[in-house]
Amino acid sequence: MSTVRPEEVERFNRLAATWWDRTGPMRPLHVVNELRLGHVLEQIARRFGRPVGALQGLRILDVGCGAGLMCEPLAQRGAQMVGVDAAANNIAAARLHAKASGLQIDYRVGEPQAALRDGESFDVLLLLEVVEHVDDVLAFVRDAVAHLAPGGLLLASTINRTLRSYLAAIVGAEVVFRVLPRGTHRWAQFVRPEELEQAAAACGLAPGERRGMAYLPAVHRAWWTRDLSVNYIASFGKPSA
Repeated sequence: MSTVRPEEVERFNRLAATWWDRTGPMRPLHVVNELRLGHVLEQIARRFGRPVGALQGLRILDVGCGAGLMCEPLAQRGAQMVGVDAAANNIAAARLHAKASGLQIDYRVGEPQAALRDGESFDVLLLLEVVEHVDDVLAFVRDAVAHLAPGGLLLASTINRTLRSYLAAIVGAEVVFRVLPRGTHRWAQFVRPEELEQAAAACGLAPGERRGMAYLPAVHRAWWTRDLSVNYIASFGKPSA
């Protein structure tokens, strides 16, 4: 059963051509992505006892990969990347950009339960800015975590469901500053940290570090903060077999 809302898929299909335009509708995502990349690399290094950025031999799955903004820098550092997205136009844009960049990335259309093979497993699972676009967070996380290898790492980033997040992510970003298209987010679909942690725990994962992210639309600047009331990223570990 699909957990991604059809209207979300269609909206991202319409935006597909703009993913790699750093001055277009996806500009905030490019800014935030640069911040997230460093954290992802640090968490992977800590989990697997590697130097930061040494990804050779690791299989990484990016669910809700869009046009590959996170897949490409990880592939450049040696990871074996698989990117999955329910929006076919996103995957088409991702494949085109990867080819132009000379990168070998396995992009697939669909949700995890349909796009991934039985028994296929990964060392790292990324759910970045995607769980706020699904109807059933637990089911979506469960389908993805089913492909996380024992000892593996899950990194998930999303938006907290608070008054402050409504003002920042919807009123500020979509209405006042217009750095995101209207309708990009629905406040009721935002996910509180404890809800994400409950979903991960139900899948047998142990919680790790949580960090808040701040973004100032007026100057397109992002930074880390202890405040989890708007954007945040959380890590979870799967016990070794």
